[in-house]
Amino acid sequence: MAATASLKSSLLLPSPISDFSTAALSTSSQTRRRSWQPRGARMQVAAAADSKNILVMGGTRFIGVFLSRFLVKEGHQVTLFTRGKAPITQQLPGESDAEYAEFSSKVLHLKGDRQDFDFVKTSLAAKGFDVVYDINGREAVEVAPILDALPNLEQYIYCSSAGVYLKSDLLPHFETDAVDPKSRHKGKLETESLLESRDVNWTSIRPVYIYGPLNYNPVEEWFFHRLKAGRPIPVPGAGNQITQLGHVKDLATAFVLALGNPKASKQVFNISGAKYVTFDGLARACAKAGGFPEPEIVHYNPKDFDFGKKKAFPFRDQHFFASIEKATKELGWKPEYDLVEGLTDSYNLDFGRGTFRKEADFTTDDMILGKKLVSV
Repeated sequence: MAATASLKSSLLLPSPISDFSTAALSTSSQTRRRSWQPRGARMQVAAAADSKNILVMGGTRFIGVFLSRFLVKEGHQVTLFTRGKAPITQQLPGESDAEYAEFSSKVLHLKGDRQDFDFVKTSLAAKGFDVVYDINGREAVEVAPILDALPNLEQYIYCSSAGVYLKSDLLPHFETDAVDPKSRHKGKLETESLLESRDVNWTSIRPVYIYGPLNYNPVEEWFFHRLKAGRPIPVPGAGNQITQLGHVKDLATAFVLALGNPKASKQVFNISGAKYVTFDGLARACAKAGGFPEPEIVHYNPKDFDFGKKKAFPFRDQHFFASIEKATKELGWKPEYDLVEGLTDSYNLDFGRGTFRKEADFTTDDMILGKKLVSV
């Protein structure tokens, strides 16, 4: 009980990570290459669970890449529903030939467009899936045909977002907090309402910011581009805004632990890292993870600039973090990556190998730095 109390208290305190010095990481930490498979101790419930016929909506990008591998590793039959525009499988950095061969030989593919509701109904009804993992659903209208096609569905596990919460002065966000019906994630809210209204066993996962290898959102990549170029890091405000990031592999683990778990039935769970971090602290953490020198951080007032449609910073300019206490208690889940370790994993398996999703664009940086130079 004492250990549990200690864990709970640590989850609800702001992270001290903003005090990072950028002393070089040890050689073993910098050169380590993670396996793409889950760590041995990660998932203990799935080994004893019955094998399920699982449909993953999406599965060829980021979250789905890891989730599908974890599910196959646990002995489930996995089918990826995609439009077929991207390769269904591809060998990933750090994945052995044997691991990739095993995965690619077992995963199945159902090609289609989820917006083609008639096709969704007929194709899914013919397959009779036990469980659906919906990773890329954005609107309730996309989900209803799936539920209609699978009347005997055992569980619908949905990837929602912590972005649905109403902005509040009281943090962290809990699953019972008020939500914002005008949020840009309102489609996910409406999907959760649909699931709740239907006679289906559902679970909704609300990640905060997600990071890790293959991230298609410019989260850590935004910092890595600037650090590699030796440029200052423009940070809005005073840089002490507190936020939260969770590693994609920890998120995938939470998704697997929800499978067949009675405590996950008709429940919402926040998923992210155990600690919180300031914007300045995140810049320092990225530098430490990539083995870069102490970054020069330049603070600016966003109201002084007209960036047009360009996004000058990858995070919302506010405090934004959520409690993960419910998931640790009910799912038996806990994040295994601390922030620097997770960022190091992301750097070593992705950006550090010369791969990234978006080219560097320093247009807004130059606007900020130019004004700073003039004012000086």
